[in-house]
Amino acid sequence: MRDNTTDYREIFLNDIPLMDVRAPVEFGKGAFPHTVNLPLMNDIERQRVGTCYKQHGQQAAIELGHSLVCGSVKQERIEAWAAFARSQPQGFLYCFRGGLRSQITQQWLTSEASIEYPRVIGGYKALRNFLIETTENAIAECDFVLVGGLTGTGKTEALAALRNTLDLEAHANHRGSSFGKHATPQPAQIDFENTLAIDLLKKRARGVSQFVLEDEGRMVGRCTIPLALYQGMQQFPLVWLEDSFDNRVERILKDYVIDLCAEFIEVHGSEQGFTLYAERLRQSLTSIVKRLGGERYQRLAAILDDALAEQQSRRTVELHREWITALLKEYYDPMYAYQRDAKGHRLEFSGNRHEVIEYLRARAIRH
Repeated sequence: MRDNTTDYREIFLNDIPLMDVRAPVEFGKGAFPHTVNLPLMNDIERQRVGTCYKQHGQQAAIELGHSLVCGSVKQERIEAWAAFARSQPQGFLYCFRGGLRSQITQQWLTSEASIEYPRVIGGYKALRNFLIETTENAIAECDFVLVGGLTGTGKTEALAALRNTLDLEAHANHRGSSFGKHATPQPAQIDFENTLAIDLLKKRARGVSQFVLEDEGRMVGRCTIPLALYQGMQQFPLVWLEDSFDNRVERILKDYVIDLCAEFIEVHGSEQGFTLYAERLRQSLTSIVKRLGGERYQRLAAILDDALAEQQSRRTVELHREWITALLKEYYDPMYAYQRDAKGHRLEFSGNRHEVIEYLRARAIRH
């Protein structure tokens, strides 16, 4: 039998499969990539056992747990664990602290399915703490540089051309602006932090010591950037990406209209997908109504409605350029220009996409 493990680094560097035997409600709050939730107890059973533990102590809680998870229920769960163990012979199982629940799972696998399967010592809590420390250590030990620029300059595309990027928007499944939601949901906060830490861990293991990331606010959609990283972002040097106004309009049209519509249709089908996509665009505009002001919002909302009607009836996106152009000129550009001026003392380079990419590649070599 393989030994139980405390080698958390090895688990995350090599995408080792994990079986999480915590209750679904715990798993939903946060887990790890390459993890399957096969609980020892469901949410209701866990709640009853927890209440019993508080009122009558550990032994009574254990006895209740065994009475709740017995017979066919117990057999079904053991069969699910056994199937995982056979299909993932290099994996591990864990519960919250690597204690009673994972030990019971191990015992039942051995006694009922003749499978000896190792657990993560310290469980979820130890794995989570390791990843929190991974992020904090990287911030303390590595060099970071931000890429800023007006809306639509292609910051994400520039990052994609580099090997030392930390793509916060990809980890958050959100483009970062009020219009940044995708057709698929964002991850739980803990999942966002975990995948970010694993990205740092893997890149550092490959020798990366300088990271390039997009200049963001504290929130990427509803995901919050870890405090230590966000605090660092208030001091990191800044590189400014520039592009023509027409190019920016076309990029936004592609990202936030053409591609977003395609995303919704792929997930929800043609008719419902378009309806949900149109609703998403309208909601995005509504979310900044206070900053736009009532009169300007009404004008842009009317243009957007016309553009969506035209897109649906004639399959053309031409009219969307009008509200995109107005929103850039009247709202986003003045806001970003102000931010650039406020951060001017940290600005070390500005240029077009090719120039910025070449500068950042050279900068990584120098560091």
